Amino acid sequence: MTISKMLLSAAGFAMVAGLAQADTSGKRIALSNNYAGNSWRQAMLETFQETGKQAVDDGVVAAADAYTTSENQATEQAAQIQNMILQGYDAIVLNAASPTALNGAVKEACDAGLVVVSFDGIVTEPCAWRIAVDFAAMGKEEVDYLATRLPDGGKLLEIRGLAGVFVDDEISKGIHEGVAEHDQFEIVGSVHGDWAQDVSQKAVAGILPSLPPVVGVVTQGGDGYGAAQAFKAAGRDTPLIVLGNRQDELKWWSEQHEANGYETMSLSIAPGVASLAFWVAQQVLDGADVPKDLTVPFLKITQDNLAEALETTPEGSVANVTYTLDDAKTVISDAK
Repeated sequence: MTISKMLLSAAGFAMVAGLAQADTSGKRIALSNNYAGNSWRQAMLETFQETGKQAVDDGVVAAADAYTTSENQATEQAAQIQNMILQGYDAIVLNAASPTALNGAVKEACDAGLVVVSFDGIVTEPCAWRIAVDFAAMGKEEVDYLATRLPDGGKLLEIRGLAGVFVDDEISKGIHEGVAEHDQFEIVGSVHGDWAQDVSQKAVAGILPSLPPVVGVVTQGGDGYGAAQAFKAAGRDTPLIVLGNRQDELKWWSEQHEANGYETMSLSIAPGVASLAFWVAQQVLDGADVPKDLTVPFLKITQDNLAEALETTPEGSVANVTYTLDDAKTVISDAK
């Protein structure tokens, strides 16, 4: 079974009929993205653009444009949203810099008649739709996994994501819940890696001299390979690093397994969630009754499917799955 099929199966995807089928060929959808500085965000943008272009070519919508702010600042993204309102878009698909700081701009968009679908970095404004994985559960699963591999416990290093973003807070919360449950572990250091390998490597290299021996590293994605390189450069033993589905770290994992039997786990939200957000927005514009909160599973890679995941993940990218209109209809149906 392929990686994409496993993810779709986990969500219970199947063909679903009976949702609204009105004409949306004249509707215009825009993506508001707050940050593009890592491989996950690049894959997310690429998936949205591919999905949107095909939908435009097929006459499903009139436009599907992507915009990214130059800085991860809520004020800049709020201005971007306001510009989208003025440009006459019918829906905004939103990866938000903050769960709350954009609520005013989102409410303005809703009041102007736009549909707003937030994903990954979601917003709390009630008029918006939200698509997310259970990020806290993802963080906790990392520690649960370490407990099965390292039953005696030990010291852990936590690498966080982009400060102030909902995703970072939720994954970290789940990690700390896991440590509270598995009290044989102790987090002895925490750094922000911004979900980027180069930033993570520098941050880990900076904190390592002050840390005792570390048995495990809990991460958020885009940071595992950088962490491994920092440990290597410091001449320290490689701990058990939970990875985040990036091609470079999957390749590193495969090489380490071949060389010395190294095993770990990798998990992340699939960047293709942007395609799901696009189709959810299209369905709302179509008149479908869509619940405000939708949840999708995270994509997990184990030793058993590592080779397949690596084979299907382009160099420099992230393990991914693209959602179709029928997938979106099933997610909507399952949420009711």
